[in-house]
Formats: sequence, C-alpha cells, structure tokens
Amino acid sequence: MIYPTARAVILIAIGAPIAAILAALMPNLWAAGIAWAGMIVLLLVIDGLIAAKAGTVRLAAPKTTEIGAPLELAVRAEFAGLMAPRSVSGNLGLDDRLSENGRMEFTLNRSEERDGNYSGTATTTPNRRGTGEIGRLWLRWKGPLGLAWRQTAKQSDETIAVMPNISAVRSPTVQMFLRDSVFGLLARKFRGEGSEFEALAEYQPGMDRRSIDWKGSARHSKLLAKEYDTERNNQIVFAMDCGSAMCEPIDGLPRIDRAVSAALLTAYITLKSGDKTSLFSFAAKPELSTPFLSGGRNFFRLQQDAATIDYRHQESNYTLALSALSNRLQRRSLIIIFTDFTDPTSADLMLEAAARLIDKHLVLFVVLEDEELSQFIEKKPETAEDVTRSVTAQSLLNQKKLVVTRLQHMGIDVIEGAHRDIGTRLINSYLKIKRRGAI
Repeated sequence: MIYPTARAVILIAIGAPIAAILAALMPNLWAAGIAWAGMIVLLLVIDGLIAAKAGTVRLAAPKTTEIGAPLELAVRAEFAGLMAPRSVSGNLGLDDRLSENGRMEFTLNRSEERDGNYSGTATTTPNRRGTGEIGRLWLRWKGPLGLAWRQTAKQSDETIAVMPNISAVRSPTVQMFLRDSVFGLLARKFRGEGSEFEALAEYQPGMDRRSIDWKGSARHSKLLAKEYDTERNNQIVFAMDCGSAMCEPIDGLPRIDRAVSAALLTAYITLKSGDKTSLFSFAAKPELSTPFLSGGRNFFRLQQDAATIDYRHQESNYTLALSALSNRLQRRSLIIIFTDFTDPTSADLMLEAAARLIDKHLVLFVVLEDEELSQFIEKKPETAEDVTRSVTAQSLLNQKKLVVTRLQHMGIDVIEGAHRDIGTRLINSYLKIKRRGAI
C-alpha cells in the first residue's frame, strides 16, 4: 500500500496559492498550479514504486510472561530493493491484558551488515492475568524521496499467557533463606520449639528453660532439655477473595494479583517445608479449589492454577464460600484468607463465617493497606473537595480498623500492610505458627 507523506501534502498545498497569484497576474499561467500538483503526484508514485519492498517479517514473543513484569517483543524484517529505507516504524495491536491502550509502537533499525535485515524491540507491561492475543502487525517506511509511505500488514495468531508474578520467589533473599532454613529439605532439629518430641540433649546456655526435663535431669544428675522436631505434612489453604473489592487497583495492579503473588511466595515456602498446600478462590460462589499438593516440584502447577483465578465484579459471599471450604477440610488446617472489606454489612457476614471456622481450624487474615486513602488523609486540603475526600477516606479506614479489631478479639491474627511487604510478613507469620506447632 502506498500513500503520501506529510512532505508530499505540504508540497502539493504550496502549489495552490502560487497558482492563484500567477492566475491573478498572468491569466495564461493558471494551469501552472495544476502542473505543479501533477508533478508532485507523479514523483510520489515513482517514490513509492522504487522504495524497498518488505519480504519476510517475523515476530518473536514468549509463550508466557508475568503480570506487572516487563514484556519484550522483538520484530525482524527483511527488505529487498535498490533503495533501502533508513528506518522502519511499526505498530502492533495487542490484547488489553498485555497493554493498557491496546497497541505498542516500535522502530526497526538496519543491521550493521547492511544485508537488508532490520530489527527492533518494544517493551510493554501486562496488567491482567489470562491469555493475551497479539493482533495485526503494521510496518511502514518512506521512499528515497520522502514523498511516499509504503505499508505492509501481517496478522499474527500468537498468544501470550499472562501468569501470576513470582519474581519474589527467585530473589536471592528467598533462595538464601531456603538454603539455611530449618524447615528445608535437610533434616535438622529445632530445639525448644515444635510439636513432636525427638530426643533429650544436654542443656546449653541460650536454650528455652521451659524445655528442661526435670525428671530426666534428676536421674542423670545433669540438666537435660527436650529436643522437638517441627511437625510436617500440615494442611495450608490459601483462600482468595476475587470479588469486586479485590478487583480494584492498587499501585497499578488489581488487589487480587497482589494477593496471588504473596500467596505463591508463601506457598513456595510451605511446599519446600513439606506441608500440603491448596488454593481456593471465591466471589459470589466458590470458584477454584485445587487438591492438596506437596513438594517443591508442584509449585509450577500451583502457579498455573492461580493463573485461572478470574476477576469477578460481584459481591463476595463469605458464608457460602467459607462453609464450602470447611466442609471440604477433613482435618485441622491453616486457612489464610486474602480479602478486603468496604462496607459494614459484608464485614459482619465475613465475621460470622470466620467464627465458625476457628472452632476447628487456625485462621489468618491478610489485608492489603490502601495507600491511596492514606494519601488523601495526609494531603494538605486546599479546596472543599479535598476536605470531603479526606473525611471520607478517614471514615473508610476507621471502618476497616474496627473490623480488624473485631477479628483480633475473636482470636484471629490479621496481617495488614503494603503490597510490597505483605509476602515477607506472611512468611514470617507462617514460620512462627509452624515453630510453635499451632496448626
């Protein structure tokens, strides 16, 4: 396809006033303007015909990527002809999951070998999980005179699976922790804590005095302490609310995606620690319910299951969801619930459902801190709207604090913090629970 550049349009437009002036001064030259425009059009067609022609066009895209992580796409094209273009501009249509505006622009530069090959890359950031489709690829370049654009298009049938973000799992800190962890693959004793008695050992300074076996010490005439081995094979359930409240964005990504990342980071630790791990999601009704998995080899399966958790713009039914979860569990488990509560009515229903769980299970709530509300409160008001916004934000935070306090009075631990810290805090809480054998 050939069409004019801005230079060609300007040159054609310049001929109109010149023709008008000549016609006014010398009527016999009125056709000069038409001749000028015709000459530019002829040069435009010639420029388009002698421009290089596109050959093979290749798009390199990964099969999977992670939400919130940079996604790089590479394009390579071959051009044939006597007049190679200086550069080639491109436009690629993308699914809304892969790019907010549904497209990305890039530039192809000529290779150093000058063999007719052009390549370029562009980066975007996926903002929703799921399967993102890549649409039509457009390339255009100028002719040697700069009067004509040549354009070609190619339809791509490739798709990219946007997975939950597990970059925190690959961090050196987590890997170093697993290497030295007392709950790792190596069999080590954790003296003074745990739930399963292992052996008696001579008491050493720094050990918990409550671990001293006074009867054994009297028989052997020296202080002996009990060694405990941390219990394994516990059941850990990550229950994620994917209703409308959790679909609201926080720092550019939906809350549910922040929750999934924190859950997978902790699940990586639970699997390595020998505990059975399961994912459960709910909105108006129970959605995902995976079997209990154990062993680090099953982490990728959990990640794939977490990728299927959809965004539900509907109110969450805590009563139905937590009742279904309780009926599924046959033994005492640690249930970690990721949720957010915006109104007192839904919070009351959640509290009632949670109260029925704590009779048989250990429950832990994880709530993401709303940094936007805090910014409204801390901002110095300048207009009446700022005052109204600040008062409303403070009211919402007070309601949330009230619900958190009621949960704590029920004996339920609540972790509330920024999304960047919630994963680490959750791991610490899990290890603390595991060490004292509370599951």
